[in-house]
Amino acid sequence: MTKTGIGKGAAAVLAAAGAGCFLRSEYEKRHFVVEQVEISSPKLWRERTLVFITDVHDKEFGPGNKELLQAIRRIRPDGIVIGGDLMVSKGEGKLDASLRLLEGLADIGPVFYGPGNHELRLRKEREIYGDLFQILEKWTRKLGIPMLWDQRVPFGEMDITGVDLPTSYYRKLFLERPKAMPPGYLEKKLGKPDQSRFQLLLLHSPMYFSQCREWGADVTLSGHFHGGTIRLPLLGGVMTPQYQFFVPWCAGSFEQDGKWMVVGRGLGTHSINIRLNDMPQLLVLRLKPDKGGPEAGDSLAGTAPETGDRSS
Repeated sequence: MTKTGIGKGAAAVLAAAGAGCFLRSEYEKRHFVVEQVEISSPKLWRERTLVFITDVHDKEFGPGNKELLQAIRRIRPDGIVIGGDLMVSKGEGKLDASLRLLEGLADIGPVFYGPGNHELRLRKEREIYGDLFQILEKWTRKLGIPMLWDQRVPFGEMDITGVDLPTSYYRKLFLERPKAMPPGYLEKKLGKPDQSRFQLLLLHSPMYFSQCREWGADVTLSGHFHGGTIRLPLLGGVMTPQYQFFVPWCAGSFEQDGKWMVVGRGLGTHSINIRLNDMPQLLVLRLKPDKGGPEAGDSLAGTAPETGDRSS
């Protein structure tokens, strides 16, 4: 075979591989999986089931997110926890999909809404997004959904707290590192938690697990990294939306000192509109009473930090 023939053959193989990856990515973006994490704690009186959704970014699975809402109803959760970034705010924004989803979720059960960096943009950059944040606030008040901007609400024997993480704690540029969080920062923002109660913390970025543990969070729920966009066996997530590569905690469950961080892969995309071996995720959190202390009982569990998760 001539060199030209070899070159044409290689190009054809690469083109076929690229087409296959594109088709697979398009399939994954249109379908979500339901995955479960189990964590036990002596602070819990009875088993509770929470649904955790994050990084929806205006994505709808069926008209009005019918498929997603049906899946949540089948789970029959005690509560629904939002980890932030329901919408996309990148120079322009819209709320139609987010408001429809919030209405559907509120019809299922109690909803607790922690902010992400896209909600933060709506609130801070009024010159760009106009009255979108006021509309979102009015809608959540109407539905009885607390937006947890450095706020804590009781839910049975647990407290659910959301963190208003400033823009400086989100990486923005290719070479920019996330800001270091000083000791005592969360206690200054949130106050000291009641350690006799189970503490569930919503902090959108998973880069601050050690600070969450120090504050007293029994479980921290995060997202932000979209599972790493492309997931590889053993290596985990390849790239975050902020162009960080092979961050170990792109997705999965991580334990240290009896405290847990659960990082959701999210449901939508933005900017980098790719998912490969990284199915959108509806995450079910099973919280169980246990006199022996917290432990995880599902295939997502690992130790922190760890490269990748072990989800299917």
